[in-house]
Amino acid sequence: MSHEQNWSLPLRGATNPSTHADGTNPGSFANPPQIGGPLTFSSPDTPGMPPPSTFTAWDFLPSGWVIECATKETGCAGHNHPEIGEHIRAVAPLDFEPITQLEKARLGLITPEMERVSAREDHLTAAQIRDEIAAGRLIIPANIHHLNHQLDPMAIGRASKTKINANMGASPVSSGTDEEVEKLRWSQRWGADTAMDLSTGGDLDACREALIRESTVPIGTVPIYSMIIGRKIEDLNEEIILDMLEHQAAQGVDYFTIHAGVRPWHLPAIEKRLIGIVSRGGSLLAKWMITHDQDNPMVTCFDKICQIMRQHDVSFSLGDGLRPGGLADASDEAQLGELSEIAKLTEIAWTHGVQVMVEGPGHVPFDQIEFNMKLQRQLCHGAPFYVLGPLVTDIFPGYDHITSCIGATAAGYHGASMLCYVTPKEHLGLPKADDVKQGCIAYKIAAHAADVALGIPGTRDRDDELTKARAALNWQKHFDLSFDPDTARALHDEDLDVDTDFCAMCGHDWCSVRISKEIQQFASGKAEGFDRGAALRSAALTDEQKEILEKRGILDPAEIHKLASKTHKATGANEEKASCHSDHVSEEQARQLQALDANEEEISAL
Repeated sequence: MSHEQNWSLPLRGATNPSTHADGTNPGSFANPPQIGGPLTFSSPDTPGMPPPSTFTAWDFLPSGWVIECATKETGCAGHNHPEIGEHIRAVAPLDFEPITQLEKARLGLITPEMERVSAREDHLTAAQIRDEIAAGRLIIPANIHHLNHQLDPMAIGRASKTKINANMGASPVSSGTDEEVEKLRWSQRWGADTAMDLSTGGDLDACREALIRESTVPIGTVPIYSMIIGRKIEDLNEEIILDMLEHQAAQGVDYFTIHAGVRPWHLPAIEKRLIGIVSRGGSLLAKWMITHDQDNPMVTCFDKICQIMRQHDVSFSLGDGLRPGGLADASDEAQLGELSEIAKLTEIAWTHGVQVMVEGPGHVPFDQIEFNMKLQRQLCHGAPFYVLGPLVTDIFPGYDHITSCIGATAAGYHGASMLCYVTPKEHLGLPKADDVKQGCIAYKIAAHAADVALGIPGTRDRDDELTKARAALNWQKHFDLSFDPDTARALHDEDLDVDTDFCAMCGHDWCSVRISKEIQQFASGKAEGFDRGAALRSAALTDEQKEILEKRGILDPAEIHKLASKTHKATGANEEKASCHSDHVSEEQARQLQALDANEEEISAL
């Protein structure tokens, strides 16, 4: 039998996501990175996919601006005008004062916010971040007023790591400001990169103010919600729209969802949809247009909206008011027609110097995700795509954080820059704190998986370190490197509260990781700095770990209490050891403890 290799790997030159190329993985199958081009980090195209646009934000400068050749020190690379020079910069009219990150980038300036983003995105230099902003492929949503509070600048764009957003906000029937601030803190703890206040009840102004004051992440809103509090949608007019936008911009909101892509000629395409319009903003504006027999008021005053947003450096999140609410309505005429309108609005916003990202669909069959991502990339000239999910099936309410993070992983790999989380309460009710945690974790998984697949430098390093700890059966290091150490430790100790050379899945004799570690020819489990040392009885459960096990309901209260209240006497520890330390046990004792636990489970089942 031949042992010759009869296959070839589809390597295209992508960066290995492991800094040290650890292990035997050959690296990413994605395209080679083109920072400064339309394919920064990108997936290979399935045949028939739309190619990237040949235009950038450099093609949509404000009136009176020109482009000139510049030096490496004073200008931008990563543009689409090589006929002018390798490095270019914009020249604004005399006495022009730049306000937005986009304006400053076009002028060749590197701002403190760009420097901060470079420190957080260590695969990008500050100059590369400036260049991507100038091209319209990356934004830093940082309202000049929010920067006076606790905002830590971050970037959204396909050259950067994939970001996630957490939604919160009080409703007319549930929650209030204090609870929403607590959800904000909770979402930041679990990795949210931005947060949106979607409040439709309670004191909206106070809630928004509190979230801006407390947040270290950018805050987005859907201003139309506040515009119609206390009035009918039919009463909405230009004055109300502009006054509310000015008010929220002055408060410090970092990005606005504006549903200006919904136009009257889209509405007939909605008539045969199974679930109509599921966007609150989209449905409200559709009703307004039908009632008044006029165009969308967000369109008719769009230039004035841009002027307000520029004054405070508020970024656009151009809303997908006609996104599909079920698989049956995905990729239809209304959805894609609105996307075409959003592309035009992107160009207009750029001519005003306003940063732009584009919102995308929420329910899309898995096979159509790549097309949706790459069509937006083409039509909107590479502007960052911010997508909800998408959900890839509709029949799992209560588990839509899972159905959607599957689609979100594909979306991130195929071009989305930010993923809006979905919680287990999606379609069912207002999420509580634990729902926020579950949504954030599901979406951190999706974002991280996409980044590794795209070959973003260094994104697999922590995975590799955890694998080394796992191979060495170094449980504490394994938990420390995990995203949620408390849950990992609690689930481990639920079956066997000893850190030894096996777990309760296989036991000692069947542990393949232990066996691999013992084979001298294998490197497995022998990485320097990862040796576990002697077997240890784990420390008492923390309050959070105890709560995790209580919610699971597998162990009875007495068993959980025993794990949470270990003492020297209870564990047979050396009396001279500090009580905060784990207790040493022999390998044989560990096996006996496992056998004892198994016998207790059998007896309790009788």
